[in-house]
Amino acid sequence: MIYQINFDTEENRLFIVESYSPVYTPKRYRNWFGQLLEHSPFCERDLRRPYELETNNELGDFLIKVKKQGEIIEMTYASHPFDVVGYDGYNFPYAFSIHDFEPITGRIHQPPPVHQTFETNTFVICSFVPRLYDYHPNSIPAPYNHSNIDSDEVLYYVDGDFMSRNDIEAGHISLHPAGIPHGPHPGATERSIGETVTEELAVMVDTFKPLQVTEEAMKIADEEYYKSWLE
Repeated sequence: MIYQINFDTEENRLFIVESYSPVYTPKRYRNWFGQLLEHSPFCERDLRRPYELETNNELGDFLIKVKKQGEIIEMTYASHPFDVVGYDGYNFPYAFSIHDFEPITGRIHQPPPVHQTFETNTFVICSFVPRLYDYHPNSIPAPYNHSNIDSDEVLYYVDGDFMSRNDIEAGHISLHPAGIPHGPHPGATERSIGETVTEELAVMVDTFKPLQVTEEAMKIADEEYYKSWLE
C-alpha cells in the first residue's frame, strides 16, 4: 500500500506503530460475521474511508520507499504512484479518531482491556480518553500498583491531565518493561480522591514480547525516571 501524509501546519507529533501482522478490532467486540457488537466502544461508522481521491497523471521519476523485513528498499516509478481514479478490494487505508472512542466506565476501577481499541498477534493498542472516574462512594480513582508479567507497556501522553503521573507533559513516552511494578506517582492517589472526571488523552501499546530500545531512543531517555517514585 502506497501512502503519503500531508499536514496543515508544521506543529505535529507522530506516534507510529507498525505491525507485521494485520491489525484487527478486538475479538470480544465482534460477532462471527466480523461486525462490531453493540457493547463495543466504537462502531463501523467511526472508521473513515478515503472519500476525496486526487488523481495525479504525471510522468517522471518518483522515488518509492518500501519497508521489507525491517529494511527500506528504494524503487523508482516512471509515473506518479497516485495515478488512480479509484480502488477495489478489501485492503484500503482508513482513519479512526481517538475522539470517537466511547469510554467504558464503572463504579469501581475498570481493568485495562476496557481501553483496548485494536489488536494484533503481538500487541494491543489502547485508548485513554476523557471519561468519568469510578463512581462508587468509596472508590479511589487512581489506578492500583501493578506488574505486567507478560507484556511491556508503552504509554504515549497526548494531551490533558495525566492524573496518575507527576511532571508528565504532552508528547512524553514512558516504557514499563514486563515484571517491573509501577503505579501512581507519590501523591497521585491522594490527589485523585474526590475527583469525578479526567480529561486525559493517551495511547498505550502492550506488547507480548520484550521491546528492544534503539540507540536513538536511549539518547533522549530520562535516566532519572525510575527515581520519580521516590518521595
